[in-house]
Amino acid sequence: MEKVLMKGNEALAEAAIMAGCRHYYGYPITPQTEVAAYMAKRMPKIGGVFLQAESEIAAINMVIGTSAAGKRTMTSSSSPGISLKSEGISYLAGCDLPALVVNVQRGGPGLGGIQPSQSDYFQATKALGHGDFRRIVLAPASVQEMASLTFLGFDLADEYRMTVMILTDGTIGQMMEPVSLDFGEPCEAVKDWATVGHKWERKPNIITSLSLQAEELERQNVERYERYKVVEENEVRYEEYRMEDAEICVVAFGVCARVARNAIEEARKMGLKVGMIRPITLWPFPKDVLKKAAEKCHTFVSVEMSMGQMVEDIELAIRCQRPVLCCSRVGGIIPSPDEVVEKLQEAAKMGGKAE
Repeated sequence: MEKVLMKGNEALAEAAIMAGCRHYYGYPITPQTEVAAYMAKRMPKIGGVFLQAESEIAAINMVIGTSAAGKRTMTSSSSPGISLKSEGISYLAGCDLPALVVNVQRGGPGLGGIQPSQSDYFQATKALGHGDFRRIVLAPASVQEMASLTFLGFDLADEYRMTVMILTDGTIGQMMEPVSLDFGEPCEAVKDWATVGHKWERKPNIITSLSLQAEELERQNVERYERYKVVEENEVRYEEYRMEDAEICVVAFGVCARVARNAIEEARKMGLKVGMIRPITLWPFPKDVLKKAAEKCHTFVSVEMSMGQMVEDIELAIRCQRPVLCCSRVGGIIPSPDEVVEKLQEAAKMGGKAE
């Protein structure tokens, strides 16, 4: 299978085009600007639309209008830009509109820095906009997954009429690796709800997130969460690594999972039985597989580039049956394999405290 050498941000953009996206709206911000630059070059050549909006807020509202017309559409930004888009993402959810939103994370809070981070975990999985709603969150750990999860993301967005977020970071967005772009054909759903004109052949479609009747809004929210339950049942994705005999379970996503894999090999040489569960979907989170791992693992170690945001989801998944340690660096610093090994050695000493 032929592969090409691509930067993560550019592989993501090309995969979006292959998935049928012909409408991109964005605004430059490091470290995701290559997504917009790539779309600016490619879209005019394929009859698509690239528009650099006047702001992040304008860009997400353009996504709302294009999605309402039944077209595959996306926007991308980095951490503070995603905060600006959060109101529009809530409107997407309130209108049950599919869209792809990409966050190539940088350090925060505030303007922070331009180095990679994973500190938007809470925002992406729990509070990306106001109101009761969820979005599917996909976390690539390679340039290949930047492409393949983007292609998948458009299909999932259409199938469930939801926003799908690609939550990556500046390291994976900027690195170059060989990529296969052989994804097959996209599976676009029939969008009989789209506002494309009715020619008096049917009732007009009306798309709005406004519901002034409390009972009607309640019904909509309940129906939405019934759909989310189907997503939780069918769309959990994760990777297990050396978990067959593991007594310590590392949980890591994105670039931290790559570091953790190297650390696990070093720890194994020391005689430590360590494995890893890598969430690929941060929502829905792989709760069941972690709960099962807690039956044999005495300690969990979360490796992440935040102040321990994912620790809470691990603890919830395993019902706090086992201790969860955190190995993290923030501010744009990636944990080193040696730092992870040191935390694994600490976890090994806790073996007798598991019961």
